[in-house]
Amino acid sequence: MASDNLSCVLYGIDDMRLETRPTPKPGPNEVLISMHSVGICGSDVHYWKTGRIGDFVVKEPMVLGHEASGTVMEIGENVENLKKGDRVAIEPGTPCRYCEYCKSGRYNLCPKMVFCATPPYDGSLCRYYVHAADFCYKLPDHVSYEEGAMLEPLSVGVNACRRAGIVMGDHVLICGAGPIGIVSMMVAKSCGASKIMITDLDESRLKVAKELGADMTFKITSRNGKEVAQQINKEFGPVDKTIECTGAESSIHTAIYATKPGGVAMIVGMGKSEINFPIVDALCREIDIRGNFRYVNCYPTALELVASGKVNVKPLITNRFKLEESHKAFTTSSSPGCNTIKVMISCHEE
Repeated sequence: MASDNLSCVLYGIDDMRLETRPTPKPGPNEVLISMHSVGICGSDVHYWKTGRIGDFVVKEPMVLGHEASGTVMEIGENVENLKKGDRVAIEPGTPCRYCEYCKSGRYNLCPKMVFCATPPYDGSLCRYYVHAADFCYKLPDHVSYEEGAMLEPLSVGVNACRRAGIVMGDHVLICGAGPIGIVSMMVAKSCGASKIMITDLDESRLKVAKELGADMTFKITSRNGKEVAQQINKEFGPVDKTIECTGAESSIHTAIYATKPGGVAMIVGMGKSEINFPIVDALCREIDIRGNFRYVNCYPTALELVASGKVNVKPLITNRFKLEESHKAFTTSSSPGCNTIKVMISCHEE
C-alpha cells in the first residue's frame, strides 16, 4: 500500500488544496478503503463557493466528497460483513445507533450524525479513507465503482419517493432536472408512477431527462410560481405528488400550487434558510408538505435498483477527472456552460 494519501482539502471560500495526509488506520468495526470513485455533489460546490450551508460552516480544513466507492484494504477488529478486496459503496453518514431516532429506524435524524464532508467532519475525496463497516455495501461484480458512487444521490431519490408515498398510477411532477431530480424521476418510475413531468431552466438537462424516461418536460421561463403551476396543470393535468429538487422559492411555490387537493408536495432541495410560501393555499387544499433529509435505510434499495437494471445511472455521469485534477473538476461542475450533470473523480492510482 502506498503511503501517499493525497486528499482534496477545503480551507475556505475558493481555497481548495491538494495535500498529502497520513493514511488512517481502521479502528474496531471499521475498514480502511482505497478510494476509487467520488462524485461531486452540489453541497461540495456550495461549501467551496460560500463556505457554508445553513448552520454548517467550514471553520477548519475539511476533506471534500461523500458520493463514494472503493476497495476494502484492511479490516478492523470485530468486522465480519466485509473482507480485504471487497468492492464497496459507502453510505457517508454514521449515526450514534443509540438515540431514539436511531432506535426507531430514523437514523438520518440522529443529532450526533457524523456525515462525510459536512463540517467539521472530513469527506472521502482522497486516496485512503476509514469508514464504519456496517455502512459499507458490497458491490456485485457487474456493478461498477462509478455506479457504486451514484448510490448516494440515488438514495436521496429513494427516500423522497418513499416519503412522498408514490404508488402505481400516480401522476408525478419533478421540479429540477439536476442529478437529484433525474434520479427521483427514475425511482418514481420504478415505483409505478404512470406519468411524470420534469421541469428545469436548462434545455440540455430536460433533453437528458426525456431520454431517461420523463413523459413530459417543461422549461421554466417565469419566476411566478403560481403562473408556472397553472401552465403545468394545463399541459400535464392534475398532479398527485410533487418532488421539489431545486430549493428555489419560486419553484417551491410551483410545487404547492401545482399539486392537486389532498396531494403531497415533497421538498428535497435546500435553498435559503427562510422563505415565503403560500401556506393558506396549502391549508385550504390540504396539501401535505413534507421534508426530506438525506436518506435512511435506502442504500440496499438503491443498490438493488442498479444491480437489477431497473435504474440506469450511467448516463448521468457526464465528466470524469483524476484526483490530481480536482480543482478543474469542481470548476467544471460549477460552470453553467459546461452542461454537466454528474462529475466523477477517480481517486485510485493507475
